Amino acid sequence: MKYVKEIVWIIAFTFIGEALNKLLPLPVPAGVYGLILLLISLILGIVKLQDVESTGNFLLDTMTMMFIPAAVGIMSAMDILLPVLIPYILMIVISTVVVMVSTGLVASFILKHSKSRTADKTKEAAV
Repeated sequence: MKYVKEIVWIIAFTFIGEALNKLLPLPVPAGVYGLILLLISLILGIVKLQDVESTGNFLLDTMTMMFIPAAVGIMSAMDILLPVLIPYILMIVISTVVVMVSTGLVASFILKHSKSRTADKTKEAAV
């Protein structure tokens, strides 16, 4: 019964995201609306992490299998993609490097910032 409750929460936020996508004239995918609403609900405590954690972890674990149909679709359209293959590969490599570098820099900043806050609290406690 726990998994049914968790999947209902996830489906509910997905449905709300779909509705917002139809109602709002913004170029935002429905899934993004749903994820943002779920995040806000988790932060505000409307939904507890335990209410979606197990099913969310299962969906993350099986996410790679969900890319198989897209990969097959790309392979079936290879004759269309062949003329633009080099620019696509170039864009993929450049964007991957940009994402990796920016993620590393942000993670490094967060770690340094959290360590300095922890050190400041430790100094205050010692005084």
